Amino acid sequence: MGDVRPVLGDERTRRCLDLALGAPLTRRSSELAAVAALLVGTRELGRDWWERPRGGKLPPPDEVLTTAVAIEPWTDLTALEMLAAWISDDAADALWGRPAAQVDLNSWQAEDRFPLPPGARPGERLVVHFDAGGRLDAVVVRRPGGELGSNLDFQSLRYSGPAEAQWSWGVAAGLGPHRLPGEDPDPYARRVPPGAADVLRDWALRNGATRDQLGDRWDTVGDVVAAIERVDWMWRSGEWFAWWRAASALVDDSAHLPYRLEELTSG
Repeated sequence: MGDVRPVLGDERTRRCLDLALGAPLTRRSSELAAVAALLVGTRELGRDWWERPRGGKLPPPDEVLTTAVAIEPWTDLTALEMLAAWISDDAADALWGRPAAQVDLNSWQAEDRFPLPPGARPGERLVVHFDAGGRLDAVVVRRPGGELGSNLDFQSLRYSGPAEAQWSWGVAAGLGPHRLPGEDPDPYARRVPPGAADVLRDWALRNGATRDQLGDRWDTVGDVVAAIERVDWMWRSGEWFAWWRAASALVDDSAHLPYRLEELTSG
């Protein structure tokens, strides 16, 4: 947090740290990636970004940082992740202007994905939103029948600085362990139940993980977190999702661990 304090200030840095400390260890990397976005975004937009009301029923970012509550339609995110989405979009608007429309890039259809605004002209490039901080251009064209339409220019896809920082920090730093100032005792030093650890290690070995990826032994939460990162389970077959759920329950000391292990072994 040493780089964050001079930019965000003491109180905002303290609140960000508190929220990261309060998150499950399997979510900590996502919280810290959101802080990276807030750091870069505040450098670009200035500290007064935190104090500005957002219009409608949306409070200023400082209020969100205090209440730690995400707001519709961002309730699938944590408060820090929602703030990262806000600052990523605001930085994108500052660079490329307000978007004319929003599209879902789960569909790669390029033609006529949104109604054109009044006054659109052939050859005009319209900025389109597709993700927090993500933009691409749609080129206005005249169709053979004379009507106007648009084609998405996928080569123009780009992200604002805060969105790039959030993504790149998450990729570079990975799941962890990420120890933070003021933690006593160290949560990554907590011992894990050896029986549960053995079940997860044995399953992973039978399903393609190597001993180098899993490490010599799983004595502590830190051992498990490091192994999850090395195994790279998301790029494996679908049944590895059940392994991730069980490993997460082990890391987070969840009461659901017995059920997650049963789900894994019964499958």
